[in-house]
Amino acid sequence: MSKQNNLTAPIIACARHRMQSDGKGITTLVLFHGCPLRCRWCVNSFSLSCDTKTYHLTPQELYDKISIDNLYFLATGGGVTFGGGEPLLYPDYIAEFTKACPKEWNICVETSLSVPWENIEKVACCVDMFYIDCKDVDPEIYYNYTGKSNELFLENIKKLLQIVPSEKITVRIPLIPQFNTTENQQNSRAYFENLGITQFDLFDYFIPDEENSQ
Repeated sequence: MSKQNNLTAPIIACARHRMQSDGKGITTLVLFHGCPLRCRWCVNSFSLSCDTKTYHLTPQELYDKISIDNLYFLATGGGVTFGGGEPLLYPDYIAEFTKACPKEWNICVETSLSVPWENIEKVACCVDMFYIDCKDVDPEIYYNYTGKSNELFLENIKKLLQIVPSEKITVRIPLIPQFNTTENQQNSRAYFENLGITQFDLFDYFIPDEENSQ
């Protein structure tokens, strides 16, 4: 790994020995702090709180921490998944980290793609799978749920398809009570199928009681 002594990122946690939720095989999920979206019911709302404890590790320090599970990764085809929060707020960090990884490690990111295109471009060559969180392609639904326009997201996914094969992209499309319908969910899927994407994860959100979500 090249020396990047001043390169760090705010890491919330490294969750070891995950299976069937964040990529192939046995996976370590690295959670970053920070996100450009403000989703109405954020699954990992702690990634937005200024009170959340974070660890500022260099890429080498993170690799040293994770590599203890190298044998598990090699035996199962697993590796490291970057999530959060929004991991593509830290593209230089991810790119630097992957330089130390054995080529057999499977590197994934869970992202909204709601970041500048250059962030995505920096990691495109070193990521094996992009798990892309869509919410919905309908601009009104997307805005009502995230507080942001989906224009950047849709533009970025089209650009990404120009530089990585569709097999490296899985689009996650939730059914969100009070925000979209099954028809909206299927319309979103059809939109991405027209772009050439074939891998999808369609699922239902569990929404907490309103009084507990404030």
